[in-house]
Amino acid sequence: MVFNHLREDIQAIFAKDPAARSTLEVLFCYPGLHALWFHRRSHWLWTHNLFFWARLLSHISRFLTGIEIHPGAQIGRRVVIDHGMGVVIGETAEVGNDVLIYMGVVLGGTALDKVKRHPTIEDNVIIGSGAIILGPIRIGKGAKVGAGSVVVRSVPDGATVVGVPGRIAGPEPGSPEEVIEEVMPDPMLRVISRLLDRQNQVEERLRTIEQAPQGLVSASVQQDINCVNQIREALKEVIDPEVGIDIVDLGLIKEIRVKGKTAEIDMVLTCKACPLSDHLSDQVRRRTIGICGIEQVTVNVLDEPWNWDRFVKQRGNLREI
Repeated sequence: MVFNHLREDIQAIFAKDPAARSTLEVLFCYPGLHALWFHRRSHWLWTHNLFFWARLLSHISRFLTGIEIHPGAQIGRRVVIDHGMGVVIGETAEVGNDVLIYMGVVLGGTALDKVKRHPTIEDNVIIGSGAIILGPIRIGKGAKVGAGSVVVRSVPDGATVVGVPGRIAGPEPGSPEEVIEEVMPDPMLRVISRLLDRQNQVEERLRTIEQAPQGLVSASVQQDINCVNQIREALKEVIDPEVGIDIVDLGLIKEIRVKGKTAEIDMVLTCKACPLSDHLSDQVRRRTIGICGIEQVTVNVLDEPWNWDRFVKQRGNLREI
């Protein structure tokens, strides 16, 4: 029975840590494994009312491994504590099977009464580095908690939680075979992208109104207007790699001017020394050349950093209006 548990622990580390190279290395160089072995002995002492000796053994384990697990905590099978330094698991915490815990994780309590005050972590949960889970809440099966998150509310099965305080970012159902190295979704970026999309729709409507013919418009002027619209649509394929949103929706394209076979594009960045300035300018040129027979493209990078004084002045003018 004991040897089966030891074999399970070692196999779990090989399954969840690609850095593990040999059984000998796992046995001697994985403090998370040692902490779990110490905890099983101390938990046995705790359940047999040998509280002092259980706490003493737990204290020795903390000194040797840097991982503090209260002997009253209930830990399931095939749990992996990777790196482990700074992990704290409270007295009434419950951790299910096949859970992966990274360094700096805290399963803490929020009450001073002797009640259930620590979280319950169900099977197949992944808890990222530095995550803090507080209170008698439940983290559902297959859920993921992003690094540095502070979770104070229960999380449904299969959900992904990120941020401070923790917000549900992706309720995709999890599974043991799921790839855990994927990029965590960002709920704030989703909200911002939706706001930018709404802003872009409003700008498109205003642009349509501005370009509406006021009387007679020459064919050449109408052709330039059509070319500007085509260029703007083409530039939506240029993605800012830092945020994953196209530069038109981000509002980086301030103005497009077309005259014959030349085009001049004003692009707004927070500073001209932006490391992506050359990359984005080159992408804008490549996308624009050839549209409506354009042969020459000039990209003007406008330096428009946030100006608090200008903002206050503009707000004062709006109040006067």
